[in-house]
Amino acid sequence: MSMGFLRRVTVGKALAIGAVLVVAVSGTAYANTVSVTVKTPGATAGPASTFSEISTHADCASGLISGGGINQAIGTGASSNGNKVNGTGPSPDGSTEYLGSTGVVGTDVTHWLAIGGSGGAVNASFSTTPYAVCFTSNLINHTQVVMNKVAGPSTASTVALTVATCPAGTRLLGGGARTTPADVGSLKPIASYPTFNNSAHDYGQKAAANGETNPDSWAAVGWNGGGGGTTNETYAYAICSGNNINVSGATVTVRNSEASGPNTATTGQTVTVGCGANDGKLVSGGAAISSGNVTGTDFTGPGSGGDHLNGSYPSDASGNPVSDGTTTASYWTAYTHTGGAGSTGNYSDAWALCANDGI
Repeated sequence: MSMGFLRRVTVGKALAIGAVLVVAVSGTAYANTVSVTVKTPGATAGPASTFSEISTHADCASGLISGGGINQAIGTGASSNGNKVNGTGPSPDGSTEYLGSTGVVGTDVTHWLAIGGSGGAVNASFSTTPYAVCFTSNLINHTQVVMNKVAGPSTASTVALTVATCPAGTRLLGGGARTTPADVGSLKPIASYPTFNNSAHDYGQKAAANGETNPDSWAAVGWNGGGGGTTNETYAYAICSGNNINVSGATVTVRNSEASGPNTATTGQTVTVGCGANDGKLVSGGAAISSGNVTGTDFTGPGSGGDHLNGSYPSDASGNPVSDGTTTASYWTAYTHTGGAGSTGNYSDAWALCANDGI
């Protein structure tokens, strides 16, 4: 495989946060008070025209967003290659996006956006379904959104990677990714994953690996398949615990699974990973299509410009999306797809973040 890797990494600056001290009482029994409910309104049809996008949202009637997801229906035949994820991320009201200044951009958010885009082909089957993971905890009763962005990618078969980092003294709960503008049909996010702002993970270019705990950052990778677009931007969103909460006893465990493919033209691949019995509750997840080994080497793009994501969502063990109101979701599924041309050396990854607040 031959491709350029556009090394554009920006890292959100950590904020110094004071912590509230909690004295542990000898003999106290500890239990995980984290609970989640998945909310989804169902599918929104479209896009119905090429080089466009639709935006839909899922909302928490109670609790706070810890993460969210997206799943797309694409139909069959060559036109199915045209549907792609353009974004999955938090919103203050179910329609507004965080696209302005970087840093902490929101607190106690309860809405999640799913944005479906189209390339050079559409069909009547296209739709996008959003998922909000609504989180409650006796310890973590406030959250904040950190956003970071980078210009690009603007040339063919290149990536732009950006990292949003939680303030010091907080816990990462989840995250999302977005690329703009919609009328650049070859532009899309191809990865959204937990990571660490440290040298061992090359400051976000290497994803968090299976079994690692307490990642502090979320990475987003934009991919430009066909080139063009002088105003292209890639956004990363980190959902973090609120300020002044002593999270020293809280643990977020990463689960990751990688599968080979897809490589044949006009085909898809799903990969599913779940929280272990001692990991805590599923609070979010991520997905990627790449050249593989994303936890051991710096991220590199997939084998063809048309390779893309069609889903990153809470699921059952078989990869089926969960229904509205589910309180027992413990798996996360990534749904990846090739374009109209065959690819080589592709891998698909899914991440699940599992939280125990240690109370």
